[in-house]
Amino acid sequence: MAIYARLETLERKHGALEDELHSALNQPSADDTTINDLKRRKLRLRDEIERLRGTVPDSTKMELN
Repeated sequence: MAIYARLETLERKHGALEDELHSALNQPSADDTTINDLKRRKLRLRDEIERLRGTVPDSTKMELN
């Protein structure tokens, strides 16, 4: 059950980073370093989400999507 809670938390953080990245991309004053940092953080979260989903039994993977 802890895996599911961790997945939910990571997915929420991933969504928040997506929003932050979208906002930064729409601001002319946003610098490339900030945007690249947001992209890296988002990719690291996505990698961890996929890794954790790989540990979930097949019968419950459908419920996560």
